[in-house]
Amino acid sequence: MITAKGISKSFGALKVLRDIDVRLRDHAVTSIVGPSGAGKSTLLQILGTLTRPDAGKVFFDDTDVLALSERALSRFRNESVGFVFQAHRLLPEFSLAENVALPALIGGVSRAEAMTRARRLLAELGLGERAEHRPGELSGGEAQRGAVARALINGPRVILADEPSGSLDSANRRDLHRLFFDLRDSRGTTFVIVTHDERLASDSDVIISMADGRITDSRDNLS
Repeated sequence: MITAKGISKSFGALKVLRDIDVRLRDHAVTSIVGPSGAGKSTLLQILGTLTRPDAGKVFFDDTDVLALSERALSRFRNESVGFVFQAHRLLPEFSLAENVALPALIGGVSRAEAMTRARRLLAELGLGERAEHRPGELSGGEAQRGAVARALINGPRVILADEPSGSLDSANRRDLHRLFFDLRDSRGTTFVIVTHDERLASDSDVIISMADGRITDSRDNLS
């Protein structure tokens, strides 16, 4: 169980998050919704330990991850958290398989094992024939599915996604959303997704609504 307690964050005089408490379901798709400027992306970055709050704690089970040393925190992030952003952020000079393998290589896996793992994962996600292509040779939908594969490579406990389908057309958006739910079912992966997509939010297991740096509602469709 991932739990955040008393999370507050300001940037200068701007108060972005105000004493937020949230508990995230394991093996579920949670959508965080709300207007622009509500603090959704900042909360996601804090949950993923990319940004430190001014106050508050983030627990994975009983571990206060923000209390870890920087080295231990980097290792934890590499092993336990996957990230998907609105832009795929694949490195243009590498093949898709090499891009997917990067987090495993950073984690100390041998190149041979990392590449084998990457190609196997790409095949599972329907991209096996695109493994040796560079990002510029992929469609937007293929590149974003590749970004999901990269997020999955180390078998993370949770994938945090910030507007992952925001730049896709409607058909690729539906395919990407279906992939999230398929991975939840087949791998038990937990997803936390910041989205403006009403269809994705309505289909999610849990919907967290935010406004003005606060959680205004939380609806658990699994209860």
